[in-house]
Amino acid sequence: MTESSPSESGGPPLALIAGPTASGKSALAIALAERTGGIIINADASQVYADLAVLSARPSDDEIARAPHKLFGTIDGSEACSAARWAQDAKREIANAHNIGKLPILVGGTGLYIRTLLDGIAPVPDIDPDIRDIVRAMPVTQAYAALSREDPASAERLAPADITRIARALEVIRSTGRSIVAWRTEKHGGIGAAVKLSPLILLPPRDWLINRCNTRFTAMLEQGAIEEVEALLARGLSKALPVMRAIGVPEITAWLAGEMERPDMVERAQIATRQYAKRQYTWFSRQPPAQWPRHHGILNNKNSDELVIKLQ
Repeated sequence: MTESSPSESGGPPLALIAGPTASGKSALAIALAERTGGIIINADASQVYADLAVLSARPSDDEIARAPHKLFGTIDGSEACSAARWAQDAKREIANAHNIGKLPILVGGTGLYIRTLLDGIAPVPDIDPDIRDIVRAMPVTQAYAALSREDPASAERLAPADITRIARALEVIRSTGRSIVAWRTEKHGGIGAAVKLSPLILLPPRDWLINRCNTRFTAMLEQGAIEEVEALLARGLSKALPVMRAIGVPEITAWLAGEMERPDMVERAQIATRQYAKRQYTWFSRQPPAQWPRHHGILNNKNSDELVIKLQ
C-alpha cells in the first residue's frame, strides 16, 4: 500500500475510514458526510451485493437518506465482483464526486479493495484455462508442495492452508513462467499519488469488538437474515459464488436444511464473524503505512466529532 504521507500527497481530497467489521466505520462516515456534504463510497466486498443487505450490515434506508451512498448493493449475487472491477467503479465515483466539488469518503473493511485502488493492480496476463482447471482441482497440500518447488518465493509468503492464494500463485507461475511476486512489483492504475488522502483506521478494543460481533449477528436474524438466505437459495446460485460463501449464509443454509440446531447455527456464524474480524484487525494493524492514523478507542460523540474534524 502506498507509503506516501497523506499530508504530502497532492491532488483532490479523498477521505478513507477503514477497519474491521463492527468497528463503527459507517456511523463515522455518515457523520463526516453530514459535516462536509460528502459522498460515501463503499469499500466492503460483501456490501457490493444486492442480495446481502442484512448479512453484510449494509447501511439502512434511514442511514442512506442522511447522505449519498455509492456502490452499495449495486452487483447481483449471480456475479463475482473482483478487486479490479470494484476499483474501476470506485475511481468513477471518486471522480464524479470531485467533479461536483464533493468530498469522496471511502468506507469499508476489505483491505484488498483499498490496496488495489490506491496502489494499482499487477498486469498479470490471462491464465490458460486448462492450467487453471488443473490447479484448482488440486488438494491444498499438493498445490502448496508444487508451489514450493516451482515458486518458492511465493510459497514462503503464504500459509500452507491458504488454498485460494496458493492456487492463484501456482496458476500464474505455470501460465506465465513468472512469479506472482515479480508481477506485483509492476502495479499500474493506482490513484494513491494523485489524491490528497486523509486516512483513518479504526481498531477498537478487541473484547468490545468481539461482543459487538456476537450481538450484531443475533440482531441480523431478527432483521431478516434468514429470509435473505431463503431468497438466495431459491435462486439456485452456485455455492462457489461470493454471496453464497458470505458469513452467515452457509450456517443459515445448513440450519434450514436440518443439518444443525439453531443454537449451533448462531454459534458457528458468530465464530466465523469473530475470526473474520480478527483477520481484518491484524491486516489493518500491520499492512497500511505506519503514518496512517489509528484510533484504538470506542467511538463516542466527543471523539467522533474530533475524528471528523481531522478527516476533513
